[in-house]
Amino acid sequence: MKKTGAWLARYALEQLGIRYTFGIPGVQNTELYDELNNSTQITPMLVSHEGGGAFMADGLSRLSDSVGTLVVVPAAGLTHAASGIGEAFLDGVPMLVICGGVRTDVPWKFQLHQMDLHQFMRGITKATYLIDRHVDVVPTLFEAYRTATSGEPGPVFIELPANLQLFPEEVGDLPRWQPPALPAAADPSQIDAAVALLKNAKHPGLFVGWGARDCLNEVTALAEHCLAPVATTLQGFSVFPAGHPLHVGFGFGPAAVPAARNAFADCDVMLAIGTRFAEIATGSFGVTVPAQLIHIDINPQALNANYPAQVALAGDARVLLPQLLQALRQAMPTQAPNTALQARIAADKQAYRQSWYDHDSKGRVNPARFFDALRAANPPEAVTVVDDGNHTYLTAELMPILSAKSAIVPTDFNAMGYSVPAAIGAKLARPHLPVNCIVGDGCFRMTCMEIITATQYQLGVVYYVFCDGELSQIAQAQEIPYNRKPCTVLARVALDGVAHAVGALYLKIGSDAELTSQMQAANAAALAGQPVIVEVSIDYSKRTAFTEGVVKTNFQRFTLSQKARAVGRALVRKVTG
Repeated sequence: MKKTGAWLARYALEQLGIRYTFGIPGVQNTELYDELNNSTQITPMLVSHEGGGAFMADGLSRLSDSVGTLVVVPAAGLTHAASGIGEAFLDGVPMLVICGGVRTDVPWKFQLHQMDLHQFMRGITKATYLIDRHVDVVPTLFEAYRTATSGEPGPVFIELPANLQLFPEEVGDLPRWQPPALPAAADPSQIDAAVALLKNAKHPGLFVGWGARDCLNEVTALAEHCLAPVATTLQGFSVFPAGHPLHVGFGFGPAAVPAARNAFADCDVMLAIGTRFAEIATGSFGVTVPAQLIHIDINPQALNANYPAQVALAGDARVLLPQLLQALRQAMPTQAPNTALQARIAADKQAYRQSWYDHDSKGRVNPARFFDALRAANPPEAVTVVDDGNHTYLTAELMPILSAKSAIVPTDFNAMGYSVPAAIGAKLARPHLPVNCIVGDGCFRMTCMEIITATQYQLGVVYYVFCDGELSQIAQAQEIPYNRKPCTVLARVALDGVAHAVGALYLKIGSDAELTSQMQAANAAALAGQPVIVEVSIDYSKRTAFTEGVVKTNFQRFTLSQKARAVGRALVRKVTG
């Protein structure tokens, strides 16, 4: 049979279970968009900017069993999308990036949008593919999907030239997609070695990241069996629910909250699952990791990269954790809960929260009161999407995430502007649940026009914009050593005007007294399918544990002369203004 490349691409995507594509039609992909428009399974979503489309695809992938897919034009369309593709690459999020290509059946050079797309994409994708024959369209997309979803997930790039999309060729019988099986189990001797360490541990601790996102039952059982506190990475802060008595929070070193610092202070055996021990997760590499480290990660390159592991297990946590748990239950009897540990964790959490309640916010919104009100206004399964900035760490420290895999945040690539479009992807992934976006005013103005997409498709996302008029995470880092804030003070944006422009409801929370009523109004509008922009006059004057801990960690690394210079400059700046 004869089929166009566009028809074949649609067939392959339907076989793969793709439900949404994101992008903007252009010269080299109009044929593919026409085919997608004919699909009863796939909805092509028009976005305002390809970068926003990439963040939407990322959010969809993180919170559903469908892989987020971009359909963009070459050159500007692809470069616009690069930040979202890079975020997915460093965060381990699967994504298909399908790009129209210039015609390969003509002799002309310097065609519209012509550039070396693959050279550009190699640094931010797991693999790139160029399709040059009709018979290769379906097999290549299947192979790209396998690459995107196997091992440590990530984005892949596929170039489909315009002439293949346009014209039909004979292709023969079409293959059908066969999902791959889970990878093999671990070497039993490695499992035994891990069990031996845990069995003899006096103060074990679990450190879990995004790689453990589908392993709540196993992580919970391991923690309860070992009587071990559980700390998470930033990206994995929704992997283990905050309501569990062994949950201590994000991180475990000097940049962590007191519950985590104290619970891990004497940790002698650590079981790390699905974490790369990257800079943010370790508070700028300020943690002390015990010599008896058991490290499980799907990416072998993450093992022994920053901290040596006594037992290093390369593999999928979904396979290895049940194997480890079974062996551990056979080797160790069930123990009574460690009520003293649980009581100390609870007391430390309460004391830290009280320190925020006691802080004078001088009429602005107290962060702890905001997050307590937001928690009370939403069911446990509600989705929280966070951006990059000071509000990121406030959310991680103060927002109790009660349901596994119900919060997402950009990490490692740390793209500002992530959350506004990513929340749209999250709403498509979880249409029957409330989706709340926590975003700073600096991040918001990068991608706020993407809310037009939410309005167009009647997606009721609530955007809480933390407004303090600064790029506060960097401004705080500037204030101490420089006593000034170059290029971090923001010009005011009239958010009510933005809301009017994009078709959203505008609300404002100017003080703690307005939290409950305005959140109720926001939820009611979102339930009816209208996006909502809530301007929050947030108080950033109290620093997070993460910010204070990272500053101290990095200062302590300075040499004596470097410390003297930093302190001297700060003193002179304060005296002279």
